[in-house]
Amino acid sequence: MRKLIARLSDDAGMNTAEYAVGTLAAVAFAGILLKVVTSGPVTAALSAVIDRALG
Repeated sequence: MRKLIARLSDDAGMNTAEYAVGTLAAVAFAGILLKVVTSGPVTAALSAVIDRALG
């Protein structure tokens, strides 16, 4: 009986709802990061850094 209670009360991993929320947060962060990196000023700054490094 003790093993059953220990197994039912163990919170070692994430359940399905937590995986869904974590995945949604990761996708939202990736979308925001993509928007920032592809914006005009960031693209120009990255291009300038690459030009300086290669030239």
